[in-house]
Amino acid sequence: MNQVICNRLEALREVMHRESIDAFIFPSTDPHNGEYVPAHWEGRKWISGFSGSAGTAVVTMDAAALWTDSRYFIAAEEQLRGTGFKLMKERVEGTPTIIKWLGMKLATVQSPTVGVDGTVNSAASVETLIAGLRAEGGITVRTNFDPLDLIWHDRPPVPADKVAVHPLEYAGEPCREKLGRIRKALRERHAYGMLVSALDDIAWTLNLRGTDVHCNPVFVAYLLIDTKRATLFINPGKLTPEAAEYLAAEGVAVADYGGVRRALEAYGEYNILMDGDETCHTLFNMPPCVKVAGPSPIPAMKAVKNQVEIEGFRRAMLRDGVALVKFLRWLRPAVEAGGQTEMSVSAVLERLRAAQPLYRGLSFDTIAAYGAHGAVVHYEATPETDAALRPEGFILIDSGAQYLDGTTDITRTVALGSLTDEECLVYTLVLKGHIQLELCKFPRGASGTQLDAVARKDLWRYGLNYLHGTGHGVGSYLNVHEGPHQIRMEYKPAPLVEGMTVTDEPGIYLAGRFGVRTENTLLVVPYKETGFGRFLGFEPLTLCPIDIAPILADMLAPEEKDWLNAYHRTVRDSLMPLLDDEADREWLAAACAEF
Repeated sequence: MNQVICNRLEALREVMHRESIDAFIFPSTDPHNGEYVPAHWEGRKWISGFSGSAGTAVVTMDAAALWTDSRYFIAAEEQLRGTGFKLMKERVEGTPTIIKWLGMKLATVQSPTVGVDGTVNSAASVETLIAGLRAEGGITVRTNFDPLDLIWHDRPPVPADKVAVHPLEYAGEPCREKLGRIRKALRERHAYGMLVSALDDIAWTLNLRGTDVHCNPVFVAYLLIDTKRATLFINPGKLTPEAAEYLAAEGVAVADYGGVRRALEAYGEYNILMDGDETCHTLFNMPPCVKVAGPSPIPAMKAVKNQVEIEGFRRAMLRDGVALVKFLRWLRPAVEAGGQTEMSVSAVLERLRAAQPLYRGLSFDTIAAYGAHGAVVHYEATPETDAALRPEGFILIDSGAQYLDGTTDITRTVALGSLTDEECLVYTLVLKGHIQLELCKFPRGASGTQLDAVARKDLWRYGLNYLHGTGHGVGSYLNVHEGPHQIRMEYKPAPLVEGMTVTDEPGIYLAGRFGVRTENTLLVVPYKETGFGRFLGFEPLTLCPIDIAPILADMLAPEEKDWLNAYHRTVRDSLMPLLDDEADREWLAAACAEF
C-alpha cells in the first residue's frame, strides 16, 4: 500500500465532506492549459502519484480513478499500485468516460456536487462537463474551490525566474509587427481584443523567453491585447531592467500577474475574442462585454516559421547532429565493454549536446528505453527501473534539445547486437512508414489527418498499429510540441502550409518485448504548381544516420532505398566538415554508406 497517497486521499475527503463536494476532478493542466506545467500546478500528480504528462484523476468519497492514454498504460499500472486509484484506459473498449463513471458512482447520492478548480480547467472542458453531468441526473458542478490550497502543505510556489529578451537575430520578426498582425487577424474576425493565456504564444508574440516550465523556454504570464494597448500580466520581479526597457520600447505595458482578473472585469472594448479551449473557466467568464468565440490566431502564425527561424533550425540541427554522431559512435563499444545503463547513456548524450554552442537545455526528458522498456511509449528511466544494457536487442532513444536558434526532436532505434527476425521485421516496417511519409506530396492546405495513413499502410498490412500521433509541430526555441497542425488518425483540420515544421515518427510497441520508433523533424516546403494548384512536400531537418543493420533489404521498395541513400548522403555531407575527430569521421562515413 502507498501510504503517502492514501493519506492524501483521506485529507482530501475530509475537506470534500466539509464543503459538501461528492467528487473532485484533477486535470493535468494549469491556468495556461499547458502540456507541461510548473510544479505548483501538478495537483493531479500530487494526489495520485502518477507522473505522466497526460491524465485526469477523479476522487469520490469511496472511490478513485485515473484516466490516461495508451502512452502511459504500463507506467500508470505500476505507479498506481497500492494507491487506491484504479487505472482507466482511454480509448479502450469497456472504459467508461469520466462523466459516465461519475454518473454511476453518484447515482445514489442526494443532490450530488462535483468540484473542479475553475482556474486550471479550460472553459470548454468545464462547459462540456456541466452539460454531461446534468444529463447524468442533474449533478451540479462547483468551480470556485481548490482543495489543494488546504491539504498540500509544502506546495511549490509559482515560478519566479527571470525573463530574457529573445534577440531579433533568432526571432526574425519584431514584437511590434507581430502585434500588428494579431490585431489585423482580430479585425478580420470583428473582434476588438483578446486574452492570450498560452505561455508559448505569449513568448512568441513578445520575443521573450523564460525558464518557468521544465524543458519549455516560457514564463508564467497573461497577455491582454486590445485595439491600442497590449498589457503583460507578470510578476514584476521576473523582469530584468533590460526586459522592462525592451517591453516599454515595444509599447507593451506591464501589470502584476494577479491583476488580470481585475483587468478583465474592467475591460472596456465592445467585445473580446476568448478561446474556450485555451482560456481557463474562471477568466473566461469575467469580461462584461460580448465574447467572440473562436481559436486564437496566434498558433497558426507561430506554426509558420519565417526565414530567420528556418535557418536557425538548420544551424541547430547541424550542431545537434554533431552531438548525435559522437554519441552513436560511442554507444555500441561502450555497451560491449559493459557497465552502461539507460540512465548512463542518457547522461552522456546530454553532456555531448551541452558542449554545443547556443545550447539551452533539453527540449524534453530523454527516453532511453532498452528491450521491453521500448514498448512503453513515454518511458523515462528511474533509479528503480534503470536497465543494464547488453550487446543484444534494441535501445530506443527519443531525445531533443533547446538551442537559442532552434528546437530539436529525434528518435533513433539502435541495434546493440544480435536481433530476432521479428525485431528486424518490425524495424523495417516502421522505417518504411517513416520514409513513405517523407516522400509524400500533397496539395497545399491538406490536413495532417489526410496524410496519416501514408505512414501506417505498410504496418496495417501486417495487422500492426500505434495509438499515438504520427507527427506534431516543433517550436523555434519554444515548446517541442506545437500546434495547431498535427499528423494523426483523429481529425485535426489545421492545414499544412510551407514553413511549418512537423515530426515524422511512426512506431510499433510490443508489450513486454520491445519497441521501435524512427523520427525526424521535417520542414514543409513547396513541391510544384500544376493546373490543380500548389503542391507541397517535406524536407528533413534532422541530420543523423538511421541504423541500417536491422533493415530487411528485400522489403524496401526502390524509392525507399533511394530516399535512404539520398538522406544519408545529405547527413554525411552536412556533418563531415564539422567533425574534427578522425574516428567520428570514419564512423559517419560507414553509417552513411550506400545501402
